[in-house]
Amino acid sequence: MNSLSLDLTGLPDISRHPYETTCKRLKNRFRIEVPGDIDFQLEQFETLNHHQLVSIRNTFAIKKTCGDSYVLLLDTDTQSVELNHKTKVNHSNSFQPWALAYLKRDFGRVVIRTETIIDKIREIIFPIELDFKDDKPFSDRFYVLTSDRHKTEAAMTQEFRDAIMSIKKSDFVIEIFEHTLVIGNHKPVTPENTIYLAEFVARLAELKC
Repeated sequence: MNSLSLDLTGLPDISRHPYETTCKRLKNRFRIEVPGDIDFQLEQFETLNHHQLVSIRNTFAIKKTCGDSYVLLLDTDTQSVELNHKTKVNHSNSFQPWALAYLKRDFGRVVIRTETIIDKIREIIFPIELDFKDDKPFSDRFYVLTSDRHKTEAAMTQEFRDAIMSIKKSDFVIEIFEHTLVIGNHKPVTPENTIYLAEFVARLAELKC
């Protein structure tokens, strides 16, 4: 495990075992390296901006012939305000896995997540979702918001949509800022959760060939 430079500093005991097990599983499943300092510019993603603080504890590069993708183990601090007789500010820390990939095409700004009943009702009044008429299974399952309809339609090829459809779980959000994609679900670090995020971005890396 020393070769992965695993940082357990300050982790509570309850989180140490999932971290160590997760990293072992990543190493067994992929060719993993620890990259040098990379500024992933996570502040540009609205999905992560509701946290008071987000910092990267560990970064692992998944090595592929067509390019690297990344698993980021994040420390997050979420602030909430409790209004009783006195205003009380609460902080909660969590340790979350997110995965990141760099894309060949420029998507603009995009959010993709599993569509809910409320989304379907909202579309009747505010038709803001991007649908793919030639891919009804994808449009029925996923809710796509974009800042640039034409750019996103051109970038979200059938191959890209198939990669998203291959994800069997529904509790995730994808956000894309131009050429950079992140995926996560705000859940704690576990081997199963981390591996399924890693498998998705590793598949995306192969699409760049």
